Amino acid sequence: MTLTELIHYFRSGGKYEHFCHEQSLDPESEVIEIYARAPFSLESNLAFFEIEKTEGRIEYSHDNIKYHNLFDFYFFQDAIEESKGESKRHLDDSEIASKLLSYAINNA
Repeated sequence: MTLTELIHYFRSGGKYEHFCHEQSLDPESEVIEIYARAPFSLESNLAFFEIEKTEGRIEYSHDNIKYHNLFDFYFFQDAIEESKGESKRHLDDSEIASKLLSYAINNA
């Protein structure tokens, strides 16, 4: 799943608990973190991990694949809610993904 696909899922009415179930994540985790494989692009594959597993690391390896933390699900969900607002409703999923990826690269 790419960032654009993740955004589309939630902007189209996807629910957090259902997403966690689909991804075999614990919805009761303190926080789910969103990681991406480098090099970062809108086509980078994402992975999702409970913070209890990653311990908040910026880089995390799973199944011999190195991932880099983009942001947590709380931040992501806030961004999705904001994208539904009147001033941002005109943006498509890829434009929002581009803005979030830029934020993750430049501000993390």
